[in-house]
Parts: sequence; structure tokens; C-alpha cells
Amino acid sequence: MDSPTYEHDPYRPSAEPPKPAEPPKPPEPPKPPEPPKSPEPPRQPPAPCDPVAAALGNASLLGIGYLLLGRWRLAAIAVVGTGWLLNLTASPAETWCEILLLLWWAAGIAHGWFLAHRRAEHVVRRGQRAGALAVTVAVLLTAALLRVDAYGIEDRVSEAREGGDCETAVAVQGEVWWGHRLAGAPVVEPGDAVVEACHRLERAASTLAGAGRNGNIQDLERGFGILAGVLSKPGNEQTVKTVLDTFLGGLPTKDSCDTADITDWLRDRDPTRDVLDRSADTAKRTEPAALVGCGDDLMDEDDWRQARARYQHLLDAYPDDARTDEARSGVKKATLAIELDTVRRLVENTSDAKSGYCDTPAKYSGAPPYRKGFNRAMFLGDTEYTDKLPGDWRTGDPTKAALVVCADTAKNGAAVETCYYENDLSEYLPHEVTFHKVKIPLKVYELRTGKRVDPREVQISGGSCPRVLHYEYYGWYDYGPGGDEFVSTAKSDVRDAFWPVVKR
Repeated sequence: MDSPTYEHDPYRPSAEPPKPAEPPKPPEPPKPPEPPKSPEPPRQPPAPCDPVAAALGNASLLGIGYLLLGRWRLAAIAVVGTGWLLNLTASPAETWCEILLLLWWAAGIAHGWFLAHRRAEHVVRRGQRAGALAVTVAVLLTAALLRVDAYGIEDRVSEAREGGDCETAVAVQGEVWWGHRLAGAPVVEPGDAVVEACHRLERAASTLAGAGRNGNIQDLERGFGILAGVLSKPGNEQTVKTVLDTFLGGLPTKDSCDTADITDWLRDRDPTRDVLDRSADTAKRTEPAALVGCGDDLMDEDDWRQARARYQHLLDAYPDDARTDEARSGVKKATLAIELDTVRRLVENTSDAKSGYCDTPAKYSGAPPYRKGFNRAMFLGDTEYTDKLPGDWRTGDPTKAALVVCADTAKNGAAVETCYYENDLSEYLPHEVTFHKVKIPLKVYELRTGKRVDPREVQISGGSCPRVLHYEYYGWYDYGPGGDEFVSTAKSDVRDAFWPVVKR
């Protein structure tokens, strides 16, 4: 169905006023005629090339084949790629890097041949072939000569290492320069490992030398740890043996105690079933003399306990050694010195019958025997009465005393007599006084064994009931002497009382 149409009604208002008519546009001026186009010059065909020359040029790894083809960008890429591959070959020194470089070389040759064959015209350019061949031969010959020289250096390094000569090995490896690494990095890389091992061995030798000078066991452990680490790499047995032999050849050292410490560690080292186990044989050969020498040195320094330990170590570890008699004598001397030092210290600390030696008796095996007859003694404790004994009975030297007599404070012994006294202060204060013997409790020890012997006490006789009994007056409340008094003693009385003590 068609849409309705409406005609214009002049009497009906319109929705929009009619637009005025646009004036006509002026005509455009005519365009100038375009200039005639110049005809394009004909494209020049690629210059003819020699595929053989291109392949030979690229065989130099310098991109010369690309230069002959006019491919400057490819030539630059070839040079950069070759440099990168050479650096890669020299750095990790792996065979796969050399294989990659060989593939790059073959690819360059093939690519140069392929690009040259794509040209429409081929020609034989003998000059290019000769030049490319000369450069390639020079490059390859230089690489071959460097590689052959690298093999020679490696052989000399290996020979020096097998001979245990690290100094020569390091010197020979020092002949390697960057050309050798470019032409044969995998060839010279084992030499670098040898140099590194030799440097480690040099540190081990220095550490072991320090242990030999000062007897430092920690340095000894570190040195052997380095040797074990180097020995874990195959081929280093002889160089390690050289360092070890140098160290072991320095034994014994000037200090016997340092030598004893070192050899003791070497002997107790766990076996590793390699060249390092040779140290145990050196220790067994050197240690006995070092132990005796160290014991003697310590005896001179009055370090008797350590000296005895060194002597005893020899007897325990090497019972069949020819020096066992010296060691037994040393143990005896050291033991006597220790016992004597102990006795002297106890005697110095004795202030009464309940302290020092009297409280903790000790033996001195070097003392004179406690024998039949007279025996000299050391009198300790309360010496009020023992000081009255004859001088030849008493001694302060433990090496001359057979007995040690500890005297306690005097007490009332047996009653002798009772007497009646009048007090001068008052006639009404008579006083009876009983006189007693002087009883002294004793601890008597045989110094050689430290065992206690009899008697357990002595009683000193003396005079009693003097006509006048003197005493000190302390005040109005003091009425005179006490009811018990000691008898008056003379030196002879004291001597008679103590004679059974010193006479067996």
C-alpha cells in the first residue's frame, strides 16, 4: 500500500518557513596539465660472483664471503656471531661449545655457497679465491698451531703434576694466553684445575707449617682437611704426597711437647685408605721420643702432673718401646714430686690438730721408711711441748721425716698428788689443788704410707705440790688457783714422754 501524500495548501500554516535559495557557485578554474613522467631506469642485474670464493671467504669465520657478495650486513653479523661463539668457547671451556662453533663455521660456508649460487651469472675469480683461501688458511693454521701448543702445555702440566711438582706445573700453565683459550679452551682447562689445586696445596702447606711451629691442633686439622679436599679430585695423589712428606719430614719439631701433641693427633686420626694414612707410620716412629722429651721438659718446669701423663701415655701406647724404662722412671719421679708437693701444701695449711695434714693425711713415697729404732718426725698442731724436744728429733723437711706427729691441746692426765694451799688474800680461803700429768692427744702418721700409727696420746710427768703456788690475780672475785693443775715439766720429762713416739 502506498504512503499518503499531501499537496501544499496555501491557507494551511507550514511547520517551517521555506529556506532561501542558495546562490549558484562560480565555476572552478581549469587545472594545469600534469608534467609528463620520466621513464624509470632499467634495474641492473646482480654482478656475477664466484661461489667457491664466497664459500672460502666464509670459511675464515670473518664473513669475507659475504663481503665478496656485497652483503655488508651479513658480514657484520658473521663477525659478531663468531666473536660471541669464541668467547663462549673460551669461558666455560666445554666441548659442546666447540661443536657449536664448528656448526657455525660449516653453516657460514654453506650459506655463502648458497647465496652465490642464487645469482644468475657465475664467474671464476681466481684473485678472490686466492685471497679468501690465504685468509682462511692463515686463520685455520693459526688455530691449529695454537691448539697443538695447548696440547703440549697440557702434557707438561700433567707431567709436572704426576711428579708432584706443583711449582713447575703452575709455571708451565702460566704460558697459556688468550689465543690458546680461543683455539683450545677445553685443552687448557684441566691445567687451570691443576693450578687451583696447587694453590690450595700451598695454603695447606702453610697451615701445616704453622701447626708444626706452635703445635696448634686446629691448624693441623685444617691442613689435613685441605689435603683431603684436593685428594678427592683424581690425579692429585703425587702433589698431595709432596706436601704431606714435607710436613712429616719436619717432625720432630724443636718443641717435644708440640711434637707429642701432633703425633698423638696423627696416630688417632681415622684411616681414610689413601696417601694421608702415611702420617700414622711417622707418628708411631716419632711419638715415643717426643713423649719422653716432653715429660722431661715438663719436669723441669715443675708441671709434674702433665709430665706423668706424658710418661704414662708412652707406657700405655708403646709398651714394647725401648724407652719404657725411661718412662717408668719418669712416672716414679713425677709421682714423688706430686706427693711431696701435696704434703708440703697440707703442712703449710696446718694450724692445729684438726686442719691441714692432720685432718687429711697424704703419703709421700720418698720419705724415709718407718723402721725399728729412732725415726725423725714433723711435729704439727700445738707445739707448746713439742718445741722442747731435741732438735735432731724434729724436722720441717718431708724428705727427712719418717713420721708426722699432730699434737692436740694439752689436757689433764693422771692425777699425781693433791696438796693444800692457803690463800694469801685471806686466811679463811684454804684451797686444795690436785696436780695432773700433762696429757697430749696425738695423731701419728707414717709419712711414707699416710697411715695412722700408735700411740694415740702421751702423758708428761713432772714435779708436783710446790711449796708456793704462784698464779695471776684478776680481781676481787679471784680466790686463787683452780682445783686442778699440771705438773711442772722439764725438757727431759717431755723427751721421756715422746720417746715412745719416735722409737719403734
